[in-house]
Amino acid sequence: MLNHIIRAALVAAALFAANPAAAYWEYGHQTVAKIAFASVRPATRTKLNALLRHGDLLGTPECAVTDIASASTWADCIKSLKDPATGKPRFGYAYNWHFQDVDVCRPFDLAAPCADGNCLSTQIVRQQARLANSALPLADRVQALAFLTHLVGDLSQPLHAGEHHDQGANKIKASYGLIAGRTNLHSIWDGYLTERAISTPPGGPLGLLRATPRSERRAMIAGDVTDWSRDSWKVSRETVYGSLFADPCADMKSGRPVIDEALVQKLIPAARRQVVAGGLRLAKLLDAALR
Repeated sequence: MLNHIIRAALVAAALFAANPAAAYWEYGHQTVAKIAFASVRPATRTKLNALLRHGDLLGTPECAVTDIASASTWADCIKSLKDPATGKPRFGYAYNWHFQDVDVCRPFDLAAPCADGNCLSTQIVRQQARLANSALPLADRVQALAFLTHLVGDLSQPLHAGEHHDQGANKIKASYGLIAGRTNLHSIWDGYLTERAISTPPGGPLGLLRATPRSERRAMIAGDVTDWSRDSWKVSRETVYGSLFADPCADMKSGRPVIDEALVQKLIPAARRQVVAGGLRLAKLLDAALR
C-alpha cells in the first residue's frame, strides 16, 4: 500500500512540475528569443541570421552560438568559463548584468541599483547600442546580440527586476506542489512555473503569440527599457510576492509558502504574459538596432 502511495506521489509531482530541467535560463530564454525572431521585420531577420553565422567569433566553443535560441542562453553558459591564465571567471565582469535589485517595498527607482552601470536595464541599452554600431568589429556585435537577447529575457523574469533584500527571492524557501527540498521562490519562477506556463495550450512561441490580442501586444512594447523595468518590478511586487504574502513588505522569510495547483492556474496567465512581453520587447530593440 505504501509503495502505491509513494508511486502516486511521484507521478503527481512529475505531472505537476512538467520538466524542471527546462528552466527559465533555457526554455524561458529560448521562447522569448523565438517570439522575437518571429516578430521582427523580415529585413531584421536576414541581418540576424547573417550575424548568427559568425558565432564562432565569440571564442566560446563550449557555449556555441548558431541561432537565436542558442544566443539566448549564451550569457548564462559563459558564467562557468575560466581564464586559462588566471583561473578566474573569464566573463566575471558581466555577473551583475543579469538583474537589478530594485526594492518592491519602496517607490520604483533605478538610480541606486544602476549607479555603476552594471545592472540589467543599463546593459540592455548598452548592448543594443553596440549591436547597432556598424563601426564595431563583427565579433563585438555578435557578442552584443547574444548579451541583448539574454538580458531582455532576464528582465522578463519578475524576480530579476524586483526583490526585497532576499537575492531575488532565492532566500525565500517555497514549495511547488509536492516539490520542496531546496526549492525557492526564485527557482519556481525561473523554471517550474514558467515551463508550465509556456507549455500550457496554446503553447510554444507561436502559440503564446497567437493567444495574445494585438491590442495587448501594442501595450506591451509601449515605452522604453525603464518603463519595462517598472512593469516587471510591479509584477514582482503584486503577483510574485503578492500572491503568497498578505503583506509583501512584512517578514517574507517566515514559514514555507506553497504554490499549489489552484495558485498555479492563477499565475499561469501572468507568467505567459511576461514571456510574450519579453519576446516582443526584444523584437522592438532588434528592429531599432538593425534598421
